[in-house]
Amino acid sequence: MDSIFQGRIFEVVQDKNREFVRRAPGTRLIIHDKKAEKVLITHEMRYELGEGDYRLPGGKVFNTLVEYLDFLKSGRDIIEEAKKAAVLEARQEAGVLVDDIKFFAKSICGATVVWDLFYFIVDKFHLAEEQQLEEGETIEVNWVSLNEAKEIAISGRMKDERSAAVLLRYLHQFAVLK
Repeated sequence: MDSIFQGRIFEVVQDKNREFVRRAPGTRLIIHDKKAEKVLITHEMRYELGEGDYRLPGGKVFNTLVEYLDFLKSGRDIIEEAKKAAVLEARQEAGVLVDDIKFFAKSICGATVVWDLFYFIVDKFHLAEEQQLEEGETIEVNWVSLNEAKEIAISGRMKDERSAAVLLRYLHQFAVLK
């Protein structure tokens, strides 16, 4: 297989039988305050949508495609790398300092687009004094009930359909969907 185009984040890979696009993976967090029966959902302006969106906190596992391709050659465990990125994103986007994190799910994008998202559960944490947002980020932190989270996912107000589906799968464990 040959890489016929590489950008900063994406590459197009082709052989004589198929073509696909590959992107460095991302990470998402379901931060659950079990005592209060609430989950953390952020609201941020998404320029690709031209509007605000409800989201699970998260981000990239690697900042560039080159970093990702080098990692693939290393043979190291992608879950561990994604976990490190998730802990960092929890601090930056949500102001949450993770005490314990558990892998929950991997969502694949499809056959012709390779872009995995790794989902983690955080239910042991403490709050930092503030978020550590990157320049240009405006992210509002919202603690919502499990039923509110379900409504946000089902109503389409969470535009990331993969995250909405994974969140619903998680909430199903708590009888929210029954």
